[in-house]
Amino acid sequence: MIDLNADLGEGFGRWTLTDDDALLSVVTSANVACGFHAGDPSVMRRVCDLAAERGVRIGAQVSYRDLAGFGRRTMDVP
Repeated sequence: MIDLNADLGEGFGRWTLTDDDALLSVVTSANVACGFHAGDPSVMRRVCDLAAERGVRIGAQVSYRDLAGFGRRTMDVP
């Protein structure tokens, strides 16, 4: 079996990046943004609830705290 995966839950507030609902209809697993580079608690909850309803496996999409740069800026990490 092939696992079709997508990064989801990357919106925050009223801003959306992808159609998480549509993608959850085709993927078998999803990495949900954890709020550092994208996502917020309500978006994370909604995506996880929808994924659970559809039998989609959930993983964490971890990153460094860089919401303004979407996790793509160079950062000094101790």
